[in-house]
Amino acid sequence: MTDAPSAHENGEGRYCYSIVLHGAGVDLGNIGIDDNNVYTVPYQEIAAVVHSCKAQPYVTEDNDTAKEWILTHNYVIDQATKQFGTVLPFSFNCIIRGNDDTIPEWLSADYDSLRAELEKVKDKAEYVVQIFSDQVVLIETISKNDEELKRTQRDIHATSKGAAYLLQKQFELKVKDAVSMAITHLARDFGSRIQGNVDEMKVEQTPSQIPDKYKDMKLVVTLSCLVHKEKLEGLSEVLDEINNRKGFAVRFTGPWAPFSFVQLQEV
Repeated sequence: MTDAPSAHENGEGRYCYSIVLHGAGVDLGNIGIDDNNVYTVPYQEIAAVVHSCKAQPYVTEDNDTAKEWILTHNYVIDQATKQFGTVLPFSFNCIIRGNDDTIPEWLSADYDSLRAELEKVKDKAEYVVQIFSDQVVLIETISKNDEELKRTQRDIHATSKGAAYLLQKQFELKVKDAVSMAITHLARDFGSRIQGNVDEMKVEQTPSQIPDKYKDMKLVVTLSCLVHKEKLEGLSEVLDEINNRKGFAVRFTGPWAPFSFVQLQEV
């Protein structure tokens, strides 16, 4: 939460969902957190999507309530995206101290940078790409193509039971290392092919929750991609090609507001 220019001290605030490329006031209805009325407060060619609230964060110890608030926050951003096309989304609990008169003053302070960010993401959306590999197919492929692993397998079958046990353990460790190397190579290869069909791309080190249908597969890479609408077809073709390869599966979600690609000063 921040003290915006000329902030009021009476405890009044404005919950901010996003900033949009639209220079007029619009009522979006009672779609906000706790059914609050959501509307835009404009300054020149941009506007903040807000609802009226107390100048304090939304806090609860009830997990269901917290989840509902976050889902509603994202829903409002989605609705703003549908209506205005381009948005700069804020994270949950962005609250400005003051009333509607405070918002234009706040927007004016960073108008040039906000306008530039809006232009950067105009007609673009964020998509998440996750690529998975069937572990059995991956290990079989590695074992067939790795001469050292093939030699170890032959030795296992040709030696005594005790020695075979030790060789099997060595084989498993070698397979583990080979799988790790293969995943790194695949992630680099797939990322290179995908990058040519997106505007920006980030490798996510901490992926979101993986659906049950992919639990038995090995996650190769998770990519957040900023994609212009005119590049979607090319991206889809690349992902279809990867998805159709034996032992691979692609999870493609979006469009989302470009959370990963905007530079907003959190408030």
